[in-house]
Amino acid sequence: MTAWRKWGCLTMLLAGAVCCAVPLIVLQSAASSLSGASSTVSVSGQEAGIPERMLAAYRGGAASVNTFVPKCRGMRWQILAGVARIESNHAGGRAVSGGGDITPHITGPRLDGSGAGGNTTAFKDTDNGKWDGDTVYERAVGPFQFLPATFRSSGQDGNGDRTVDPHNADDAALTAAIYLCGKGRNLGDSGQLRKALYAYNHSDAYVDDVRSWIDQYDSVQPDAGLGEVSGTVEVVLQAALSQRGVPYSWGGGNKNGRSRGVCCSPGGQDGRTVAGFDCSGLTTYAFAQVGISLPRTASAQAGAGRRIPASAGYGALQPGDLVFYGYIPARDSTIHHVGIYLGNGKMINAPRPGKPVRIDPVSSMPDFAGGARLL
Repeated sequence: MTAWRKWGCLTMLLAGAVCCAVPLIVLQSAASSLSGASSTVSVSGQEAGIPERMLAAYRGGAASVNTFVPKCRGMRWQILAGVARIESNHAGGRAVSGGGDITPHITGPRLDGSGAGGNTTAFKDTDNGKWDGDTVYERAVGPFQFLPATFRSSGQDGNGDRTVDPHNADDAALTAAIYLCGKGRNLGDSGQLRKALYAYNHSDAYVDDVRSWIDQYDSVQPDAGLGEVSGTVEVVLQAALSQRGVPYSWGGGNKNGRSRGVCCSPGGQDGRTVAGFDCSGLTTYAFAQVGISLPRTASAQAGAGRRIPASAGYGALQPGDLVFYGYIPARDSTIHHVGIYLGNGKMINAPRPGKPVRIDPVSSMPDFAGGARLL
């Protein structure tokens, strides 16, 4: 496999269908700099006390919920983490595959009304034991402990594999996000958040427990050096930062959040199988949160706002600016990649297939082509 096919992404070859590509020249240095994971700064699951793969599922569920509940506001990964911490301790003691499948399966006590495990109401089997292994009574299933009947009516495919399974972290997290959003709650409002959690489990003590974990996860969320940034710039940056850990999808992402993409990247990724973002999908989503509608491709986005030429250098960038990379930096038509400048020489970036949304140095990619200021 050539370096181009390994590292590149389709750009002008399909009329700019998607955005991110590495040039045919300086490929060796590009491969070297891009493979340096140690230089990447990202939210750590260890800092939050959450397994990395589960944290990625929570971020993904929060990012995708508006595709299913467009009026929902305020969903964030900390809410899903708070629920999953109480329900399963983040799938504690289980293995979680790269695709999100959890083994062994998590099942709750048999809901036979006997009082064992705290249940006093019998729930007869509805899934013929498919998810809970019990053909007589129900058991709650998966890291979010859905009843099979509830999951069957509300479950969604969160990882793009075209199956819906409560024992898959991505499917379960997205379904929980949808369930909590209801018909369009504003979960940024304390009262509505409390109602959503109470609807999930009719217990004030449960709600208080989940809220305490949400508060804890809020407290460990790094500000990634946002400093004095505020207003629309802060909204854009936080929208993009909230997607860290969400997988790259060739052609994926839109104003509502992550989505399945298109086929196929030069490296062979079929974006139709992955729900996530490519570089311009991420910028499209982030700026949509402040009412700015961007063109879908990186080269077209170079025409938005006030252009900052490459000759001005990195020092001309301000937080919230788009950051561009082009085969010929002075020609916008050759731009193949875009990120969002965070400050301190770093950008929020959906780099390439196989790598999630993360924070990278702006110098981690070749062909710096300046930026654009929209805010």
